[in-house]
Amino acid sequence: MKRAQQHDATRRTVLIAGGANLLVGAVKLAAGIISGSSAMLAEAAHSAADTLNQGFLLASLRRGERPPDSGHPFGYGQERYFWSLLAAFGIFIAGAGFSVFEGLLALTRGGSESPLVAYVALAVAFVAEGTSFVRAYRQLRGEARSRRKELLDHVETSPDTTVKTALFEDSAALIGLVLAAAGVSLRQVTGSAVWDGGASMAIGALLVVVAVKLGLDSRDLIIGRAADPAQQQLIRTEISGTPGVDELLELRTMHLGPDSLIVAARVALSDEITVGQAEDLADDIDRRLAEKLPLEPHVFVDPTQTA
Repeated sequence: MKRAQQHDATRRTVLIAGGANLLVGAVKLAAGIISGSSAMLAEAAHSAADTLNQGFLLASLRRGERPPDSGHPFGYGQERYFWSLLAAFGIFIAGAGFSVFEGLLALTRGGSESPLVAYVALAVAFVAEGTSFVRAYRQLRGEARSRRKELLDHVETSPDTTVKTALFEDSAALIGLVLAAAGVSLRQVTGSAVWDGGASMAIGALLVVVAVKLGLDSRDLIIGRAADPAQQQLIRTEISGTPGVDELLELRTMHLGPDSLIVAARVALSDEITVGQAEDLADDIDRRLAEKLPLEPHVFVDPTQTA
């Protein structure tokens, strides 16, 4: 039930982010055309890329929740990482690429025609993007608190790239709005298109950083990232403390998605343990880990007898 509630919360977070991006993208585009601001047009491209990415993330939620089948016995959780990787590509190509290109074009243009429209659009966008950011921030903060971790540590180690992508996109959007406002203001004061173009290229550079970070996280999880050190220590403690286990010889873990984890352990059993008791021991380890870990473990125990 807890994981189902978390999925619902994630879906709401993505929907709120998508709605905000759709609204502010249209406002920014209109303001960019009317005001002639390259920074505003770059922000419109940023919002368009983010809106497309929310579609990717919604697809990842739907497809990642499919139940296991004969072809995918552990389910489809890792598909979440594939769609998150596509979202990172979208930010890099559609957002960053257009922003830098528009910034270069801005250097050859004249002064802004109606900066007031741009300021109004920025204010509307800041409210909408801020609402989306608060939603993603609260969800991650709640998850961090439930797992007794610091927020930054949770964001860095969380295998849920969907909420992380929403948070990073919203953070970049708010910073981008500040850069766009600075570019429009300085262009109005100085009459130089350099400031507006520079703001547009700065937004592009910001999106490159976000895209690379999200892409690297998705890559690591697709390859097969181990559980974080705290979870590995908990697993070691539970297995080593199981009656009949003399020693934990080897432990390997790998995320199968944001909600599941493979746990493969090679253990040395005491001589008194029978085959039937060894099976019960493995079931007991599986049950206790399922109760204490924030995700579903798939536990495989390879027992050996001590000499």
